[in-house]
Amino acid sequence: MAGLASALRNDEFCFHYQGKFDTVQLRLVGLEALLRWRQPGRGPGFPQEFVDLGEHSGTIVELGNWGIAAACAQLAQWRQARLPLVPVAVNLSVRQLSDPRLFFTVLSCLRQHDVPPGLLELEVTESGQIVDMAQACAVLARLRALGVRIALDDYGTGYAGLHHLKMLPVHTVKIDRCFIADIASDGKDAVIVDSTIALARSLALQVLAEGVEDGAQLAMLRSLGCQQVQGYYLHRPAPADAVAALLDGAHASPDCNK
Repeated sequence: MAGLASALRNDEFCFHYQGKFDTVQLRLVGLEALLRWRQPGRGPGFPQEFVDLGEHSGTIVELGNWGIAAACAQLAQWRQARLPLVPVAVNLSVRQLSDPRLFFTVLSCLRQHDVPPGLLELEVTESGQIVDMAQACAVLARLRALGVRIALDDYGTGYAGLHHLKMLPVHTVKIDRCFIADIASDGKDAVIVDSTIALARSLALQVLAEGVEDGAQLAMLRSLGCQQVQGYYLHRPAPADAVAALLDGAHASPDCNK
């Protein structure tokens, strides 16, 4: 835990951003902020290497709050550079959902950087077990009323599934990559994705498929009516300065970064 705490103090964390695109025109519709740890003398550390450690202490709350502030600051920088803006998504830990200060943390960051609430999206992972569902629903409802967008991440892999979808005030359902990898060849995956899209549509929710890595997957998702996609085929995560060109062009370039 001390390593994460000192890394925060020493400004060793940063975001790489991955584009989200609509499936009709491959138009850029959003970005996801993906955490990286710039450890001195090492390559970049990825979230799976350290986030679980932070979940067992309050460190992950501090790190998550840093992420909200960093995303708002970056949006303000892009706006100052007169770039077109799209919503930026930041991952929330389940421990943050239990933090009574979360709403005011988000509100303070938005106001400090003069960012419209609709440009911030908070992703709640379904794979995390929410201890106090009433508290989580209450704070997310306040954030949604403020104008912040809410997404349910890793859908289909977690503890509650349909219960989360019923209880949480989300705008978007993100279908986990494990259902996308073989969607063009595995009929079961196609049926699962198709039924998820139909369910989300009936609930007036947006659907995004994660982990799209080839044209066959994209074509299948288009045929099933999936509205948005994200993955290496369209855009690899990149630092903020590299993403500026993507914002300026506002379109996807499949395979160009492979």
